Amino acid sequence: MAEKWIYWLKELGTNDNNIVGKKCANLGELTKGGFNVPPGFALGVTAYERFMKETPAMDELIQYLKDFHADPDKVEDTLKFEEASKVMRSMVQSIKMPPDMEETVRAYYGELCSQAKKEKVFVATRSAGPVSHPGQYETYLNVCGSDDVVRNVIRVWASTFNTRSIIARARLGLQIYYDPIGVAVLTMVDARAAGVMFTVNPINGDESKVAIEGSFGFGEAVVSGNVTPDRYLVDKITYDIDEKVISDKGHEFFLNPETNEMEYIELPPEKRKAQCLEDREVIELTKIAKKVETHFGVPQDIEYSISASLPFPDNIFLVQARPESVWSKKKKESVLGKKSGFDLLMERATTPIKVKV
Repeated sequence: MAEKWIYWLKELGTNDNNIVGKKCANLGELTKGGFNVPPGFALGVTAYERFMKETPAMDELIQYLKDFHADPDKVEDTLKFEEASKVMRSMVQSIKMPPDMEETVRAYYGELCSQAKKEKVFVATRSAGPVSHPGQYETYLNVCGSDDVVRNVIRVWASTFNTRSIIARARLGLQIYYDPIGVAVLTMVDARAAGVMFTVNPINGDESKVAIEGSFGFGEAVVSGNVTPDRYLVDKITYDIDEKVISDKGHEFFLNPETNEMEYIELPPEKRKAQCLEDREVIELTKIAKKVETHFGVPQDIEYSISASLPFPDNIFLVQARPESVWSKKKKESVLGKKSGFDLLMERATTPIKVKV
């Protein structure tokens, strides 16, 4: 019997990290835990493996790389990696899925549409690696129709050959033509506002607070740092909003209905400094964040989205959850012992350079 390679989110949990990638596994765990997650499905790393090995993709990449020579530690060779990345991504994106895979992906997307009682639904296709690489691979938003879903799943797979990734694999002596990942296909929320929240104050590590950042439109604006978000600090016990900073947000990440493309648009003057979240939404987000932290057992870094069309509190969706990394790491280090100055210097000296792509 062929190995299973596609799953509904409700079938997944944190034990499936190595099967579908951490992002998909965590979304599945949230779904099973009763949290409000947009409907979706996940393609496991086996799907990537099948695509690469059952189509000409891997053979073509290996053939191309026979004549490729570049040193990942030489800045002057960066252009060689950039050119190789363009060629490799183009190769992969030009290849079709095996017919049975394509038919199955279309069927799963069709079921999403049926559940929503719509002819077509908008989805996001997001990468999900067994090892976390935030922001390293591509996400494609506002994907609509089975043709687009199939095409954008392949585009996510092709993004494993971006410049930054192939340089990182070359440095580690890994095969640069192969890096299996999962892909999440998640129904998009018609976001009025979105952002991130931490179940620990990211400024000082205070675990009695939930810190929330938000802005108008889709969450990419906050996650990418392209806008200055509103900020809230809420007490976990009393649910008092201890701090509220309403920023001049400037722009929002928006679906342009005329072009059907995602783009940044300038906010009108009256909206730039308007509060993007209602106080009751801030408090409800805090309650949800506490439950997520309890469910996973460690402080969390959570992405959320507020629907423009649904009533409160059904309008609040979670679209990502992962362990908070900064203060949790410091807490662990304090238990294991502080690092010496020499250790810190060695870390900096061996940290891979970031290559602009």
